[in-house]
Amino acid sequence: MACGKRVARRLGAWICFADESGISLRPARARTWAPRGQTPVVRVAGRGGRKVSLAGVVAYRSGRRPRMLHRMLVHRGRRGEPKGFGEDHLAALLDATHQQLGGPIVVIWDGLPAHRSAKMHRLIAARPWLRVYRLPGYAPELNPTENLWSSCKRAMANLTAGTIDDLVRTTRNRLKRMQYRPALTDGFLAATGLSPP
Repeated sequence: MACGKRVARRLGAWICFADESGISLRPARARTWAPRGQTPVVRVAGRGGRKVSLAGVVAYRSGRRPRMLHRMLVHRGRRGEPKGFGEDHLAALLDATHQQLGGPIVVIWDGLPAHRSAKMHRLIAARPWLRVYRLPGYAPELNPTENLWSSCKRAMANLTAGTIDDLVRTTRNRLKRMQYRPALTDGFLAATGLSPP
């Protein structure tokens, strides 16, 4: 990653950590308050394969406030519908990131098959403003975007979304709130132990 940092400094580029995640109608469980001996039981409709796929970028640049961008893909369980982010979706996210940040970007992401495919290599080669580096295998603790997903899911623990539209609305609301808290985004990087650019 030191190489990516040097390249970003030389190009005046943003260092962007990218990752994907997903949220289903079955909420994460967390501790809650209840009278002794009366464990709360919440029934949820978590069947049918409906889920929200998320792709996010946490961007850092020396002298600028950190930025967070995300895209959402809803899978309603219909035949032929994409279940997650493919190469074209990821390329569109990188294009939007480049447009929002207004400069070259250095992307650091994991070894997901969609990141390593021949199609993705062609899409990356077609973008002269983009440099891509891979994280070491089995090192999610080095990616600040993992902390973003963890924080978002923790905020939604014990949430009982009635429909997939409720889940989309709540997820979008949580992520939008997090976008406007640059100190939180700085904290995601600090939690990895990496030094800021």
